[in-house]
Amino acid sequence: MIRDVSVRAVSRQDYDQWLPLWEGYNAFYGRSGETALSPDVTLMTWARFFDAYEPVHGLVAEREGQLLGLAHYLFHRNTISIAPTCYMQDLFTSEAARGKGVGRALISEVYEQARLAGAPRVYWHTQETNRTAMQLYDKMAEHSGFVVYRKML
Repeated sequence: MIRDVSVRAVSRQDYDQWLPLWEGYNAFYGRSGETALSPDVTLMTWARFFDAYEPVHGLVAEREGQLLGLAHYLFHRNTISIAPTCYMQDLFTSEAARGKGVGRALISEVYEQARLAGAPRVYWHTQETNRTAMQLYDKMAEHSGFVVYRKML
């Protein structure tokens, strides 16, 4: 367990430490090299965290000034409740921080932010091969049993 980890909203001063975490997250999901996200997507994602009209939010886990992980989440409407739903889109910790409670702390703070926003539910996706993370997820949430389909247009 890493002690003295704090989780907070991302700040503009975090960009230089956030970017390697963001790039690590994208590389984990195969978005690197020729399949990397456009720099415009990264810059827009970053800008959305600071736009009051955007439903996208960013959190970072920090210890002694060093960022150890990130979580990005957003709120959206849905057809099964009046309150918004919270979708945790991205969760990533540095390799050195894995298995030490950083992911748990980030998820817990997403839960708290969802509660504060009146969202009755938080959900997220992961690849079925992400077994290590799923060990944590199985302790913190219920596997819904849903399968995701998508088509790029």
